[in-house]
Amino acid sequence: MTRCVKELVCLMFLAWTPPALGQGYPFSQRGSVSQDVAFTRIAIEYGRPVARGRQLFGQLVPWDSIWHPGADSATRITFDHDLLIAGYAVKAGEYSLWLIPRPNLPWTVILNTSAHVFHKPYPGPSGDVLRFDVMPEQGAHMETLAFYFPVVLRDEATLRMHWGSTIVPLRIKAPYRPE
Repeated sequence: MTRCVKELVCLMFLAWTPPALGQGYPFSQRGSVSQDVAFTRIAIEYGRPVARGRQLFGQLVPWDSIWHPGADSATRITFDHDLLIAGYAVKAGEYSLWLIPRPNLPWTVILNTSAHVFHKPYPGPSGDVLRFDVMPEQGAHMETLAFYFPVVLRDEATLRMHWGSTIVPLRIKAPYRPE
């Protein structure tokens, strides 16, 4: 093989090689969780940052700033039927999830119609379909950010975002019934 052909083959290989292959393992792994609540499927896809001994809220994640709970691509939540979150109606669809953390005060939860975006910048309030406040809870240390459903009862559930010792509970009601 001539040098020119070898270089061309190498360039083609590099063009087809996934970016992570040359960079080692990603710092934040991708994760997902889904849950059926009555007849409604709820699915979350997100990046899972690791605490690694860092002060999370108030330093790594600044107070009073819009933050997406995750890493890399914005956290995406999908509902296949209309439902209620904290008593507020949300249409079936796909949304990005954002939070505004506050010290010793309720945090603001935001659902935005721009579902396929990177974690910065926030796509803007014009796409917000829901904003409400929820008081965070304290719990055992969670090293890697996690979303999970600790309670699922008939047509209602609690979805938790948990990182460090901070837990943000989202109360969900899924009233859809097939005809």
